[in-house]
Amino acid sequence: MDDLLHRQIPHSIEAEQSVLGSILFDERCFPEVIDVIKDNDFYSEVNSQIYETMYSMFNNGKKIDPVTVLDNMRADGVWNENSPAYIYELLNRTPTAVNATEYAKIVKDKSLLRAISDAGSEINTMAISGEGGADFILEAAEKKVYDLRRGRNREGLVEITKILHETYEQIKEASEGTGIPGLTTGLRDLDNTLMGLNKSDFIIIASRPGMGKTSIALNIALHAARIPNTAVVVFSLEMSAIQLALRLISSESFVDGKRLQTGQLSPEEWQRIYDAAASISNANLLINEMAGISVSEMNAQCRRIDNLGLIIIDYLQLMADSSKGSSNRVQEISEMTRMMKIMAKELNVPVICLSQLSRKTEDRTTNKRPLMADLRDSGSIEQDADVIIALYRDSYYNDEANDNIAECIVLKNRRGETRTIELLWTPEYTKYTSIDRRHEEY
Repeated sequence: MDDLLHRQIPHSIEAEQSVLGSILFDERCFPEVIDVIKDNDFYSEVNSQIYETMYSMFNNGKKIDPVTVLDNMRADGVWNENSPAYIYELLNRTPTAVNATEYAKIVKDKSLLRAISDAGSEINTMAISGEGGADFILEAAEKKVYDLRRGRNREGLVEITKILHETYEQIKEASEGTGIPGLTTGLRDLDNTLMGLNKSDFIIIASRPGMGKTSIALNIALHAARIPNTAVVVFSLEMSAIQLALRLISSESFVDGKRLQTGQLSPEEWQRIYDAAASISNANLLINEMAGISVSEMNAQCRRIDNLGLIIIDYLQLMADSSKGSSNRVQEISEMTRMMKIMAKELNVPVICLSQLSRKTEDRTTNKRPLMADLRDSGSIEQDADVIIALYRDSYYNDEANDNIAECIVLKNRRGETRTIELLWTPEYTKYTSIDRRHEEY
């Protein structure tokens, strides 16, 4: 029976041996193999140990051949009296080093099948126990499958050499692009300050009501959704999907939002609306208008999205808390911001959450520009967020101020400086744009 179970576990000893033999034949194939498999993808513990030794040698610039591998195995404490014979057996069993990547793909496929089998067993055990209830178990099951699908199983401790390799690739990719490593917002000065919207960042955009936080979020969403292979998800807890669509059309067509709602438009405006709708429909933008949705539900929905690039939540104070036992709203907000930060890191995308500011700004008699202390309901927002942006328009309080000038105040920025950025605000189109400063060069 044990032998039967052993044979049923997905694995291919032949493929594992051929991967190792290919590297021994020609170490130049190792960089391609590294991109496919890790040492924990091997079913055989012996093969895993040999691969780990080779990997360490590769990182340290050492020559890889049967003699040097045996010597390093001895230094690593994984050598035994059978090691020399097994190393030379690997060479004899390997047809050619040309197909090393194909052998590695077989090893990876078997490893994934074992992981799926393990996940299925864990899900079955949870379902039988019933602990936490069906919704909790379903959420856990979806997360396990999502982690496997994205190839992001938790590895625990990771060697610095692996992290440095990924960091180098990120720097190289940035050098070949625009110089902005993150997702661009379409607002030039904001991108330069934040270095774009970066993966795993939790970003808060806060303001008093009427300052245009939904508008700037939609402007960013539409810009990002037009970037190739980038899906943007907007959770609108306050406004309906139709209301958001009206704002997007007004912003894109430059037709006054109020006139748009009346439908009393000129033929030329109808054409602009038609062109705008056609353009917007090509963007990879998804909207959820469900009120009272929780972070867990958002997370579960976003896991199913291919090429997910950005999540926007409008807004924090309308969200439902899925945790149990919270005694007050401050604790609920704290738990939700913590979960949103975890979601950003887990899905590896930036998450923008809109938030209200407290009435403290109204109580100040002179400068009413927002401070981080004005964030409503919880100081944990300040702690959990990587970036905090506050919107301010002086014309909101001062009739003599320019109604088209808005301030985008970067209150917190883990990647760089904090500063105030002036933006152009066009209220009739609910649109934020960068201010053209080219004339300052002359």
